[in-house]
Amino acid sequence: MEKKILSKEALDYHANGRPGKIEVIPSKATANQRDLSLAYSPGVADPCLAIAENPEDVYKYTAKGNLVAVISNGTAVLGLGDIGPEASKPVMEGKGLLFKIYADIDCFDLELNTKNVDEFVRTVKLLEPTFGGVNLEDISAPECFEIEERLKEELNIPVMHDDQHGTAIISGASLLNDLEIVGKEISKVKIVVNGAGASAISCTRIYVALGAKKENIFMYDSKGLIHSDRDNLNGKKPEFINDTRPADTSLTDILKGADVFVGLSRGNVLNQEMVKGMTSDCIIFAMANPTPEISYEDAKEAQPDCIMATGRSDYPNQVNNVLGFPFIFRGALDVRATEINEAMKLAAVYSLAELAKKPVPDIVNMAYGNISLNFGKDYIIPKPVDPRLITAVAPAVAKAAMESGVAKQPIEDWVAYEYQLSTRLGNDNALTKIIETKAKQDIKRVVFADAENISVLKAAQQVVEERIAHPVLLGNLKKVKLLMEEYNIHLPGIEIIDPKNPKDEEEEVRLAEYQEVFYGKRKRKGITKRESEDIMRSRSYYGAMMVEKGHADAMIGGLSKRYPATIRPALQIIGAREGISKVASIHIMMTRSGPLFLADTTINHTLSEEDIVNITELVAEQVRSFNIEPKIALLTYSNFGSVPAGESAVLMRNATKILHKKHPDWIIDGEMQAHMALNSEVLKEYYPFSKLAGHRANTLIFPNLSAANIAYNLLGNVSDIDVMGPILLGLKKPVHILQLGATVRQIVEMVGIAAIHAQEVARK
Repeated sequence: MEKKILSKEALDYHANGRPGKIEVIPSKATANQRDLSLAYSPGVADPCLAIAENPEDVYKYTAKGNLVAVISNGTAVLGLGDIGPEASKPVMEGKGLLFKIYADIDCFDLELNTKNVDEFVRTVKLLEPTFGGVNLEDISAPECFEIEERLKEELNIPVMHDDQHGTAIISGASLLNDLEIVGKEISKVKIVVNGAGASAISCTRIYVALGAKKENIFMYDSKGLIHSDRDNLNGKKPEFINDTRPADTSLTDILKGADVFVGLSRGNVLNQEMVKGMTSDCIIFAMANPTPEISYEDAKEAQPDCIMATGRSDYPNQVNNVLGFPFIFRGALDVRATEINEAMKLAAVYSLAELAKKPVPDIVNMAYGNISLNFGKDYIIPKPVDPRLITAVAPAVAKAAMESGVAKQPIEDWVAYEYQLSTRLGNDNALTKIIETKAKQDIKRVVFADAENISVLKAAQQVVEERIAHPVLLGNLKKVKLLMEEYNIHLPGIEIIDPKNPKDEEEEVRLAEYQEVFYGKRKRKGITKRESEDIMRSRSYYGAMMVEKGHADAMIGGLSKRYPATIRPALQIIGAREGISKVASIHIMMTRSGPLFLADTTINHTLSEEDIVNITELVAEQVRSFNIEPKIALLTYSNFGSVPAGESAVLMRNATKILHKKHPDWIIDGEMQAHMALNSEVLKEYYPFSKLAGHRANTLIFPNLSAANIAYNLLGNVSDIDVMGPILLGLKKPVHILQLGATVRQIVEMVGIAAIHAQEVARK
């Protein structure tokens, strides 16, 4: 992709709507004057007095216990260097966002305008009463070492410089597993570290803590080997002086016979000849980003038996800090640790290493194309989408804090704690990642029927850049190209087809074929040959026929036309799967408690009992395809006959009976009101006999189109819930209809779902 295009998109992302990426949201009711009198004056005086009497009550009455400060002075920002505190703020906001979505930790980002170590330390120390923990970020070496060491000594809350320790923890876990796979002992392997900054120093320290011998470690900076003959060693570099080789030993020479290469430097410093000089079953951590020290392909070609890890997500074995810091702080905060010590970091290392050896959940395998991930050379460390990370790493860190004596609030019930962790986060973010990742595994051709729309063109560009699908654009060639030029959209090599004006003989032949096929399908449905010729010049019909004839794998459309005008071609040309009596649709509401599936939201006006049953079965199939167990509620205005029977109550009651008989093991019930379906405790209290008792429904079936459509539109517009859909269910091949006003993000999500459905059709 061209850098200027991504730059424009990135600037728009951060600027549009509410500027930035984070906001503060009240966690208590503020609906009336009584609420406000409790939140502030006079009610706030009571917790103030309680804290004044017992300072530890600050954790009981305020957000301190779940609040982390992300602090930087902007002197070493990503790969951008010393760009200053203001310029570092987008990165710090991003770090706060990761804390929240991965571990439900609230953050304030603080950018300090100072390079003076004393001033930095004093400022953070003064802020200690506010926070439960401090994450230091993007501070240059060697100052970062002194700042962290002093703050750990002077503060009574956990402090961690993630640039140092995050990569160290993840790569340490990877190294343990690598050595186990190749059958080598950590105390005997020769390790070459290229890079001597904060991260490299911390990585090497943790390797030593895991059993590596310093005499077997050779560290290089930009000037060469860290050696006592040099007079330019600053910071912590002298800690890894190794005089067993001459000071002028080159990186090429030192790699001869090396077992492990750890790169924390710059791209392309390692070549194939250097890799060939390493031992068999060598281990290469090429962690420079975005360009590794050597590409995955080159390393594997030079040493096919090597184990290769990078910082990139598009290759196996990504060393990603997000596997560590959210869960390390989660465990530290939950026991009110006074610090993050070596025992806690090592606990994170061992827990990550062990998690990689356990059977991988289907939800993770599905995210990576239904492959079967198994512990081995291409799977040495868990994937970032693994939902078990929070319940594996956080408890391990918490236990280490307790055992090492730094926990002020020990955990007593570990079963309850792990359950609490597992329910802290909804699955909305994970579901989006899974859809995108799965789509990438087998890239499909997706027809965009509304290419004369700028949002569609922007989505097409994003789909190409993210390798989610291969778009085919339908629209007036001149108009589409003018839009692309006006909005600086680059889609080199993209296919643009105008059904109304074929540009060459090949397109004319295809159009004639489509017209003939459509006439054959509809001639006994009142369509004349002339009408079929006119109809097939419509983009919606042409796109659907591309899918039917196998010239494309899926289609999305409807952004510029009324819904029936786009669904009709799909039904007439592609039709329902065998055994499906009603094609249906769902919308997914991405709530904090996880995805909520609503059906049927866009197609069927009136429904019979059999229709409800068939639609429920279709929706359950779709929910399971996301590896989510459907918990289904058939909704109406009454609960199990609580009011005189009306038409919709009887409908849902009878449909439930049929479903109970057909699927006795399903978690499903009805008829019931929506609030009962979504409140497991109330349902259990009043209707303990229900199959849903003790469960919160995640799949809601409505008695008619009116109810379902009103529900999803209300939920999507009176709250900040993201909406995905409508997703069509029951067609032979995938066609999806965009809702009017769909955003670029929503279009991209629908393309991902269309691509996944196309993959499923290909498999069947």
